[in-house]
Amino acid sequence: MKKSIFLSCVLAVALVGTLFSLPKVVVNTKGKEVGNERSQSQAAATVAAPDSSVQSPSHEATIAPDQQKIVDQLRNGFENANDKEKVAAGLKLSDKFAQLQKFDSAAFYAEKAALLSPNVENLVRTGDRYYEAYGFAIDDHKAKNLGAKTREYYQKALDQNPGLLAAKANMAMTYVNTENPMQGILMLREVIDTDPTNELALFNLGILSMRSNQYSKAADRFRQILTNNPANTKAKFYLGLTLVELGNKEEARKVLSEVKKEEKDPVIQQAIGELEGRLNN
Repeated sequence: MKKSIFLSCVLAVALVGTLFSLPKVVVNTKGKEVGNERSQSQAAATVAAPDSSVQSPSHEATIAPDQQKIVDQLRNGFENANDKEKVAAGLKLSDKFAQLQKFDSAAFYAEKAALLSPNVENLVRTGDRYYEAYGFAIDDHKAKNLGAKTREYYQKALDQNPGLLAAKANMAMTYVNTENPMQGILMLREVIDTDPTNELALFNLGILSMRSNQYSKAADRFRQILTNNPANTKAKFYLGLTLVELGNKEEARKVLSEVKKEEKDPVIQQAIGELEGRLNN
């Protein structure tokens, strides 16, 4: 049986507020979706922009009327704000879109604020928001453009503060599907050289090892995380997955059983069920 659980895109591992959130789309190796928490419909852009594939805000799901009213009020506030107030208004609008999981729009308005006030915090936020949008992009061309935007703003932030390891680890993941994927690997190794226990870099290296079917290396990375942070259930879940792929059924059952008790995420619970089914075959 082919492995039924894998990542169509592992680039959302650093969603704002949760460094190790499971990507919203879980697929098998043939690309069939098992779970997807967002609608594929997108509303037309309401703000003109030079490159609609990156710049113009798009809405990944229909907004409820009461939420749309709030969005319209915030947008009007942004458009009518003076230069002094526009940054704060743009950030409020970006945060609202992020809350609604409208990732393109959240990135668009974060960038507006960063252009007006290019401090490190605003640059990192814009990089984060473009990274979120990148992680959910299905169209290859759009993903490429969003990846470029992610790198642009993370690099601007790193130019001001080279010690931003999370930004560097996220930025590295945008190179995976480019013509120079090794650049991403090297960046992650640089993070590890600076901080050998950096969970985000170890996690990303583990995910990349999985993508290339190097499950032993992946298991080592996830074990490194768990050595320092046994409560990291996302790392423990992926360790269980790699153990399944390695054929280590006894240990895999033990690890997945622990995750099943500790992790409440329904997507992970569904994935565990499928993995347990494989172990029983």
